[in-house]
Amino acid sequence: MTTMDQQLLDGRGPSDWVHTDPWRVLRIQAEFVEGFGALAEVPRAVSVFGSARLKPGSEDYEAARNIGAALVRAGYAVITGGGPGAMEAANRGARESGGYSIGLGIELPFEQGLNEWVDLGVNFRYFFVRKTMFVKYAQAFVCVPGGFGTLDELFEALTLVQTNKITRFPIILFGSSFWGGLVDWIREQLAGTEKIGVTDVGLIHVTDSVDEVVELIDAAQQLLHQQVPADRQ
Repeated sequence: MTTMDQQLLDGRGPSDWVHTDPWRVLRIQAEFVEGFGALAEVPRAVSVFGSARLKPGSEDYEAARNIGAALVRAGYAVITGGGPGAMEAANRGARESGGYSIGLGIELPFEQGLNEWVDLGVNFRYFFVRKTMFVKYAQAFVCVPGGFGTLDELFEALTLVQTNKITRFPIILFGSSFWGGLVDWIREQLAGTEKIGVTDVGLIHVTDSVDEVVELIDAAQQLLHQQVPADRQ
């Protein structure tokens, strides 16, 4: 089984791609239109990332569930990748607290589909379209312990903020014992050898407190509101 991403990015094989790729552009365009249309009326929201392999009842699963609930109580909708594990936990916490729970799924050979705690679900064929939705409709990113997918979202967000491609927003890593080694490496190897600026390390916030997650996001929202001219508020 192949995915749309694989078919698009795989340059091997016969030359019939010359005839199929222009039509695939229209499919990509349609996917952007569908995503923008579905999410256009979403209230302010926070994207939560983490491992699809977290088991219900585990410490990290419950942390993501508590984060989802806390974000709803603070007035935010919750956006996840819509799958199991941490995504399910954050969606579940949001739904159980009476909030708006959003899942942005992706076509994968081994994916189980959207979890049962999603209020608004949108399925995507292409990772890059889905990533655009995560960024466009979120006021912050929160990463609980996760794998390659979580790291991918984390570093994409850091790059977009560092290069001013998007308005700066909080990028929060929940779980200091899990993320501490990575942050130390970023500080020592990237900033320490001048691969990034020293101030770039400050783009990352690490915490073990659900309350601090909300406080960081609220503080950033208040600062952003103060910077917007009165005629645009």
